Amino acid sequence: MTRPAVDQVDRIAGLADPVVRNLQITQCYHDLSVAMRRFTSGGANWCTFATWASKQAGSTIRSDDLPRALEDVLDRAPEFARLLDLVVDAASLAVASEDATAVRDALRQAVNPQPAFDRASGAVARGNLKVFAEIGREFARFLAALDDDAAVDAGVATQFCASLRPGEPPDGQRLLREAFTAYAEARRHGDDKTRAELLYLANVLIGLHEQTRLQPDILAALNAPASVLDDLRPRLLAVVLPGVWLRIRHTAARLLRRRLPLDEALDRLVACVKGEARRVITQALMVLRLPAGTLLPLGRDLRSAFPPVLKTILSPRVHDVLRDVDLTPDSLAGSGAQDWADLRQRMHFIADFFRAWHERPELFNPPFSPAQAEAIAAGRRPDGRL
Repeated sequence: MTRPAVDQVDRIAGLADPVVRNLQITQCYHDLSVAMRRFTSGGANWCTFATWASKQAGSTIRSDDLPRALEDVLDRAPEFARLLDLVVDAASLAVASEDATAVRDALRQAVNPQPAFDRASGAVARGNLKVFAEIGREFARFLAALDDDAAVDAGVATQFCASLRPGEPPDGQRLLREAFTAYAEARRHGDDKTRAELLYLANVLIGLHEQTRLQPDILAALNAPASVLDDLRPRLLAVVLPGVWLRIRHTAARLLRRRLPLDEALDRLVACVKGEARRVITQALMVLRLPAGTLLPLGRDLRSAFPPVLKTILSPRVHDVLRDVDLTPDSLAGSGAQDWADLRQRMHFIADFFRAWHERPELFNPPFSPAQAEAIAAGRRPDGRL
């Protein structure tokens, strides 16, 4: 396998189809991960974790199962059924309906969350591209700048890091500078403990840079139902008040500040749908499918122990970074992120996850089967479940 070159990263980043682009990004992260492992002779690097995060992002980008998941949730939610009945009853005060069941079924059909899922998909796709086009490209540049078969030339590594922008994220690349400096130092160290801590330091620094840049995209994905489903109320109103004059009369009553029972019922039904759609999107974002069928819920505390090489941290540099991101030092307690929109909670989970899974060899497994990888390389969406 040849390591990805900068022009390959640029070509992938320029693809218009977000699904194919995500699939090629995921494969490229894997190739970069393997190349970095040869370079550092150590455990997981940031691209190792990015491979599986990008593969999971692909599920949201493709909107895999999201509409069906919401349909299942609403079918099981007693509150949703009760609110449907409430809207039907309130509407009957304005217009007689001979078939309440038909109205209820029509309301269910009108609850179409696809625009919200499309908005969430677009936000995740933008974040996936944003991170790859910057960080994936820097990994390709880093590997190209240094000779894979010789001892690292400290001067070359210093020159590479100097080319990264000063300043803090989202615009500055100070954290990337420090991360790639640590990767270069890790290559020079023969001591396993020191090398592992340097790799872990680099991974956490890039994770913090990445998550800071992704903050607006994560918020956009989570808030998609609230920002897109505002048209749900008029769609539902058109179902229960099919005549245009009835809707005009209802609107006039509202303008005259006469709060009607139907208003309250519709508002509560819309709030219910928005809330459940946000939960479905949140659940999709807060799970990570890893190799060997491992499903990692990001909202629960990690259960894997720290590997011996990282059980205790000796490096003052690593301690300084962890002081800002690890809310429960040297412990997995509280690692689960209750609110994925909260950058500090995300980083707490990520820092512990990177540490606990640092030496898991299955993370270097290919993300796709050979047949799938062949189709992806040809720019096609593979058949079957990805």
